[in-house]
Amino acid sequence: MIRIAIADDHQQVRETWEFILSTNPNFKVVAICKNGKEAIAAAKQHKPDVFLMDINMEPVNGIEATEKIVAANPLAKIVAMSIHVEPGYVRRMLAAGAIAYVTKNSSYIEVFEAIEKANNGTKYLCKEVCEKMPEVCE
Repeated sequence: MIRIAIADDHQQVRETWEFILSTNPNFKVVAICKNGKEAIAAAKQHKPDVFLMDINMEPVNGIEATEKIVAANPLAKIVAMSIHVEPGYVRRMLAAGAIAYVTKNSSYIEVFEAIEKANNGTKYLCKEVCEKMPEVCE
């Protein structure tokens, strides 16, 4: 069972992903966070295997939260999930310690794959990112 925390500032996004993830018997949502500050606290309290981490959140964004979570636990697995496909965002999240990056255009099947690969310690970048930045996917 992969224990997952969701961090996104939009309630509908959080609730939708909680529902979608609940359809997979290998996943269990253990924390739902509305910003990076809550994600940092959830990492300490719930110790999820994988985080689904949005980037644009306040008062602490997903990049800062990823840096802090990974600094406290280098084995933490962060899957960035964002509307942004621009190279700067992808590179910043990977540099912060994310092991995977999917966009909000990614299918649930692709997100499931990203979670499973991240949990196994394997880097994963979605098709949309690979089309825009093939050099990071090689």
